Amino acid sequence: MLIKNIVQEDFVNYKKPSMFIAFPFCSFKCERECGIKCCQNSPLAQMPNIEVSIDTIVEAYLNSDITKAIVFGGLEPFDSFDDVYALIKALRERTNDEAIIFTGYYKEEIAQQIILLRQFPNIIIKYGRFIPGDKPHRDELLGIDLASQNQYAERI
Repeated sequence: MLIKNIVQEDFVNYKKPSMFIAFPFCSFKCERECGIKCCQNSPLAQMPNIEVSIDTIVEAYLNSDITKAIVFGGLEPFDSFDDVYALIKALRERTNDEAIIFTGYYKEEIAQQIILLRQFPNIIIKYGRFIPGDKPHRDELLGIDLASQNQYAERI
């Protein structure tokens, strides 16, 4: 599968130590809607894509003594949904650790994908576009601050 990056031990994107996977595609819907260049992931978009097997990711995750969750992040995981689904399916064959998906989509925009993901336990989705200049707020489920008031996480 194609990705932009893997951070084996991430302490920023979730309240538990996590593996962070950066996905390679995005339609930049936040920028289109607000009309200005504002994506915090713009530098990531310039990085080359990396081909890595799902088995390699699963083994790296399971072999870590530190990571307790896996985070799917920017660019936009739902723009690589087939890979997200396949990776979660492979993980669920070996662990029920939390999988957190950061998305700029709103819940109703990805309703069909959510239905497919509900078959798996311990899935959390962070919804909502970035709004420049909006006030950050604490999301208790994630245990981190989110950049815009419209963003929230939910266990599905």
